[in-house]
Amino acid sequence: MMRWLLIALLAFGVWHWWDSRGIERAPGVIAAAVPQQRAIAASPPQFEKKGYTLTALARFTLTARVLGVERYRFGREADLAPVDFALGWGPMSDSAVLSKLKISQGGRYYHWRTDEFPVPRREIEVNSANMHLIPATPAVEKQLKRARTGSIVQLSGYLVEARAADGWRWVSSLTREDTGAGACELIWVEHLELH
Repeated sequence: MMRWLLIALLAFGVWHWWDSRGIERAPGVIAAAVPQQRAIAASPPQFEKKGYTLTALARFTLTARVLGVERYRFGREADLAPVDFALGWGPMSDSAVLSKLKISQGGRYYHWRTDEFPVPRREIEVNSANMHLIPATPAVEKQLKRARTGSIVQLSGYLVEARAADGWRWVSSLTREDTGAGACELIWVEHLELH
């Protein structure tokens, strides 16, 4: 019995590693455009999900390279956003630049470090971000969970503010220029494609 348990655990480990391995990309910028954000002209759309009210703050679209994927299963933020992507565009979509960086995620943050800056620090800061992703449909959620480091993602939706009846609030950043706490985007994802 113990032998079968060990075999099952080993098989699960191999499957998990294989399913989450990164996608190798040749050097060069592969997602050149900066994310696009547009103001909402009329009254902002609202969405309901799992007892939370989401209010659109801006229309949002991007094409970016996935630098990291972190899944969350516990906490009220996980009720809304079960997946965070660390995303890069411009120089932060170039394998030559990324090869000089160590990237990690955890606690709803994205971190990077380097011993040798491949581009100026500010280029790293304004061309990458951690994004909390709220799937608008089960199909979008399934796509989110298929992403791997190195995937190219195209997504569209809204930057949002989430509220609960008890006063809890979670608000998206509205600029790609900020860093640190509060700098992440909170996105209601209506459309997602992976390449």
